[in-house]
Amino acid sequence: MTDASAPTPAETTEEDVIEQKAVRLAKRERLLSERADAAGGAYPVTVPVTDTISSLRERFASLEAGDETGETASVAGRIVFSRNTGKLCFAALQAGDGSRIQAMVSLAEVGDESLQAWKELVDLGDHVSVTGQVISSRRGELSIMVTDWTIAAKALLPLPNLHSELSEESRVRSRFLDLIVRDTARETVVARAKVNASLRRTFDAHGFLEVETPMLQVQHGGAAARPFVTHSNAFDTELYLRIAPELFLKRAVVGGIDRVYEINRNFRNEGADSTHSPEFAMLEAYQSYSDYNGIADLTQELIQNAAIAVAGSTTVTWADGTEYDLGGQWDRISMYESLSDAVAQSALPEAQRRRITPATPFEDLQALAAEAGVEVPEKIATHGKFVEELWEHFVKGGLERPTFVMDFPLDTSPLVREHRTIPGVVEKWDLYVRGFELATGYSELVDPVIQRERFVEQAKLAARGDDEAMRVDEEFLRALEHGMPPTGGMGMGIDRLLMAITGLGIRETILFPLVK
Repeated sequence: MTDASAPTPAETTEEDVIEQKAVRLAKRERLLSERADAAGGAYPVTVPVTDTISSLRERFASLEAGDETGETASVAGRIVFSRNTGKLCFAALQAGDGSRIQAMVSLAEVGDESLQAWKELVDLGDHVSVTGQVISSRRGELSIMVTDWTIAAKALLPLPNLHSELSEESRVRSRFLDLIVRDTARETVVARAKVNASLRRTFDAHGFLEVETPMLQVQHGGAAARPFVTHSNAFDTELYLRIAPELFLKRAVVGGIDRVYEINRNFRNEGADSTHSPEFAMLEAYQSYSDYNGIADLTQELIQNAAIAVAGSTTVTWADGTEYDLGGQWDRISMYESLSDAVAQSALPEAQRRRITPATPFEDLQALAAEAGVEVPEKIATHGKFVEELWEHFVKGGLERPTFVMDFPLDTSPLVREHRTIPGVVEKWDLYVRGFELATGYSELVDPVIQRERFVEQAKLAARGDDEAMRVDEEFLRALEHGMPPTGGMGMGIDRLLMAITGLGIRETILFPLVK
């Protein structure tokens, strides 16, 4: 059975794969027995490589059809197309970056024995090294006229059909195949690397230091989320995979690292959907002597620079072809004001269309939520929870441009400083892009006495059954008691930043997402 007649994924059966694997295993045995001394068998330690495929394409981009260069090169790549004729065989070699070059194996150049070995031993998916003159074929395809070749790695399983789209589930479960057959998959990996490099350049320009904080923690905190729990045999104690690095980064600020950030993994034992993953990459940053306005300015700059690094402009093109403008100065709206305006313009009964403020009675919020069909579980029901859920119901879906939603309820933000002029709210914003929350920022709460009171209130919620509520963290409080300067802080999901720039879902932006 040859790969030239391999069935498409829709036609492939388990029996087909088993048969192809058996054929390839036999070829592996031949390579090990017949070519071990001369060429290293099926898996040599090294093969001749003098140039990359992309470098040759760049150097010889201006070749005309039929041109010869007189230059000899050795390149290696994976065979993604193969056509064998009587005296001439063609193969497309693909590098890891997706660049390709044609290999032409002819009787005149390699001889009958080598040509027959190519036909009998080489399959789609194999890695090969070819040596020969760089030319342009009669059809204008940059090619290597092969004088010598060797197997670099024998593939035992066939590739998917490069002209058939892999399902999302297949892409996620077999990302290695996705990277081989789909340009977008490779481009997303490159985009992520460019985003991270851009973030670090912007931070460096502002004098920030990058640090690493613990993944395993004796007490979870820094966010409202349910943690993963594990056990340390060495310490014989229960530990938590971190849900956020916040409380440790703030310790660094107390210690005098005035501008600090971290890009690393967080873990939250919650649901998974198009915008949530149990394991995800998170950026958190803290700037002493700043506030939530200053950190909003920095966040906008970070995101716009990242967009430019990937797309060359603050106008990005999503996977579906939609253009989205991340440029300019982004809107900043009040949570309470925007909610009140949306309720006033809604189809609710007149009695429900009233201004909503931090002083609105809890019962009125309950009644409004019931009328609007918004549910808040009793165990987490507070004034702030109702306001935030109502805001998402009435306002969130109407946001088109990137928007900072400012000034959140006090009781849902235990780590945030109270607003300097508006009673009952805190100096916190959430940044919404593409209809989802991309980042959040605070004027940080640095008063250890108030912070203890907030932790105690959170502990009460935990006792009522709120799995996401924080606990009293004595070590963090002890650090605050040594004095933390006024500080602005922010957190942003790296995966979500890629979503905002590329238009992809979260499982596409994570190279190897968690799957069952």
